[in-house]
Amino acid sequence: MLKKAASFLVLVLVLAGVASGVWWWRSRNAVPDVTYRTAPIEKRKIVARVTASGTLEATVTVQIGAQVSGRVAKLSADYNSAVKKGQVIAKIDPQLFIAAVERERANFAAAKAGVVRAEAQQRDADLVLKRATSLTEQGLASAAELQTAQTNVAVAVAQTEVAKATLQQASAALNQAQVNLSYTDIISPIDGVVLSRSVDVGQTVASSLQAPVLFTIAEDLRKMQVHTSVAEGDVGRLQPGMETWFTVDAFPGQRFKGTIAQIRNAAQTVQNVVTYDAVIDVDNEDLRLRPGMTATTTIVFAERSDVLAIPNAAMRFKPPAEIASAIASSRAASPAASLSVTAADGAPLAGSSPRPAGVGPGARPAGSGPGVGPAGRDPGERPAAGAPGERPAAGAPAERPAGGGPGARPAGGAPGERPAAGAPGERPAAGAPAERPSRAPSGAPSEPSSRTVFVLRGGRPESVDVKTGLSDGTLTEVVSGDLAEGDLVILEANVAGRPASAGGPPPRMGRMF
Repeated sequence: MLKKAASFLVLVLVLAGVASGVWWWRSRNAVPDVTYRTAPIEKRKIVARVTASGTLEATVTVQIGAQVSGRVAKLSADYNSAVKKGQVIAKIDPQLFIAAVERERANFAAAKAGVVRAEAQQRDADLVLKRATSLTEQGLASAAELQTAQTNVAVAVAQTEVAKATLQQASAALNQAQVNLSYTDIISPIDGVVLSRSVDVGQTVASSLQAPVLFTIAEDLRKMQVHTSVAEGDVGRLQPGMETWFTVDAFPGQRFKGTIAQIRNAAQTVQNVVTYDAVIDVDNEDLRLRPGMTATTTIVFAERSDVLAIPNAAMRFKPPAEIASAIASSRAASPAASLSVTAADGAPLAGSSPRPAGVGPGARPAGSGPGVGPAGRDPGERPAAGAPGERPAAGAPAERPAGGGPGARPAGGAPGERPAAGAPGERPAAGAPAERPSRAPSGAPSEPSSRTVFVLRGGRPESVDVKTGLSDGTLTEVVSGDLAEGDLVILEANVAGRPASAGGPPPRMGRMF
C-alpha cells in the first residue's frame, strides 16, 4: 500500500514538473502584445527661442544723498513728483553751518589784519636798515648795528609771508564753510521723476562715513531697459540688434517689443550658475511699464518655415531589450504571432490585426489591394526588385535576391545584411523617398548632428539615420534622411500594456526585424 502511494506521489511530482517546464518555456518564447505610440512626420514652422527673465529699469537712475549731516528741515518733492534740474527738493537745517560761516569769516578778517600789521613792521624795518647803512658809511654807527638792522628786515619779511599764508588758510576755511552751507540745499541734478524718498521732515541724517540716500530719481520713464540674465549656454546665440518681446504680470496677455542694445561681458555667478546681462531697450511712451516689474523675455534667434519636423521624443526612443528578444524568438517559433500597433491617436493601424494561420508576417491575402504578388506566391516572398513604388512586405526574410536589387550590398558582403543607413553613395530602397540634400540653415549649428530614429513601416520598427538642424525644444528640423511627410516615428513602446524599459545600446533594427 505504501509502495503504491509513493509511486502515485512521484507520478504527481513528475507531471507537475513537466507542466511547470512547459508553462515556463511557452511564457519565455511567447510574443507579447506590443503597442507603439507614434506621431506622424509633418511640415512645420520651427522657431528657435531663448527665454530669460529680467527686471525693468529706467535708462538713467540717480540716487541723491546728503553730503553734510543735520536735521531735515524741509521736503519739496515726494513720490512720483516731476522735478527739474537745479530744483531744491529738500533742505537740511542750516543754523550750525551759518554759524560756521560767520566764525570763518571772522578768522578771515583777523588774518587780513595780521597781514597789514606784518607789512607795516616790514616797512619800519626797511627804514631802520637804510638809516643804519647811512650812519655806518659816515662812521657814526658800528657794524653790529648794521647787522642787527639787516636781521630785523629779514624777520619782518618772513612775518609778512606767514601773515599772508594765514590769510589764505582763513580764506579756504571760509570757503569750505560756505560750501557746507550750500550743501544743506538738496538739489536735483537731472530732469526726471522721483521714484523713492527715504527721509521725512525732522529726521537727522549722518554722512560722516557714507552719504545717505535721500531720493532716487529716474531721468525719463518713456525710455526704459530690461536687464535679463541669459544663461551661458544661450548667450552665444544672441547678438545686439535682435528684436525681442516680453510680458509682464501687470498686463497678462499683452506683449511688448524691444531690441537688444548690449550684451555685457561681466559674468554673474549665483550658486555656480553663470549668467550674462543682456540689456534690452524698450519704448514706454504710454508710461504703462514701471521700474521694477519682472519681465519674461523671449528672443527669437532662428526660424524655419515648411520643413520636416519630428518630435524630440522620437530621438530619445531606444528599442527595449524585451521587445527585441521577443520578436526575434517569435520569428522562429510562431510565424503567425501578432503585433498590435497603434498610431498617435490610439487607433490600431491597418494590417496590425492577428494574422490567420499559415500566413507569414506582413503578407497580404490574394487580391486584397495594390502591391499584392501574383497568385501562388509564397506569403513571405519578397517582390521582384525594381517594382515601382512597391515596399517589401513587413516581416519578409532579410535575404535579398541574387543579383541585388536597389540598395543591395556589393559582391562579397554577407547575404541579407542591411547596409548602414546614410552610407555615402548608397541608393535608397525602391519606394523610399530620395534623401534630401544636406543644408546648413542660418541660426542653426554649422554641422547638423546625426541621430537615429525608428519609423513604423509595415507594422514593424525600422531604424533611420537622419541629420537634424534647428530645434525649438519640442520639434526638431530634419535636414536629411530617409524620411517623408506622413511617416510614423516611434515615441514609446509598451509590452503587455506596460511601458517597456530600454536597456543598453539600441540593436540594429534592420537585422533584428
